[in-house]
Amino acid sequence: MKNLFELWKKYSYIMLLAFIIVSLFDFRIGMAAIICMIAPIIVSVFRGRFWCGNLCPRGNFYDNVISKFSKKKAVPKLLKSVYFRVFVVIFMFTMFGLGIQKNWGNPAGIGMVFYRIIVITTLIGIVLSFFYSHRTWCHFCPMGSIAALISYVRKDKKKVLEVSNTCVNCKICERKCPMGISPYGYKGDVLAHPDCIQCANCVIACPKNSIGYDTIK
Repeated sequence: MKNLFELWKKYSYIMLLAFIIVSLFDFRIGMAAIICMIAPIIVSVFRGRFWCGNLCPRGNFYDNVISKFSKKKAVPKLLKSVYFRVFVVIFMFTMFGLGIQKNWGNPAGIGMVFYRIIVITTLIGIVLSFFYSHRTWCHFCPMGSIAALISYVRKDKKKVLEVSNTCVNCKICERKCPMGISPYGYKGDVLAHPDCIQCANCVIACPKNSIGYDTIK
């Protein structure tokens, strides 16, 4: 199971590329994108933004391909602000809703709406990666923002990363986090930041093995 998970994390972006190419021959296939729109919300109820950091094909595309070309610079505060994220959610869902309404009853037309959204937003993420972090898009992805909200309000904080008291505040975790989070700030507590995508970069980088699941005694 572990090996299967690692393979998915490393190569699932191929599904994104296949989706973009194959859908050109039949836009009805584009409706499959609804899986990647609903899944982050469902997963966030139980494990926060785990989907974003581990299961999202586009996120894995940014991690395994685009990260090699990214500037890896800090994302501007504007792009991470609540106001900007709310604007993006409202704008994207409005455009999506209008597109569905216009093509209602036409599977190919509806599929085209899904396809267009996936392609355009992926391209936006790629362009921004050349200037900032390879995960810049994830800061204001509509579905990611909704998942972050659910992560923030959910009472059960189990099955999320924790930072033990063995943390020495070396801040290596912060430099490795694609979301600009400071895990060391949660020393002795769960890493409850709603934007933590649980990619485990901090877990791998921590020299004291202070970050992981069930590390708090």
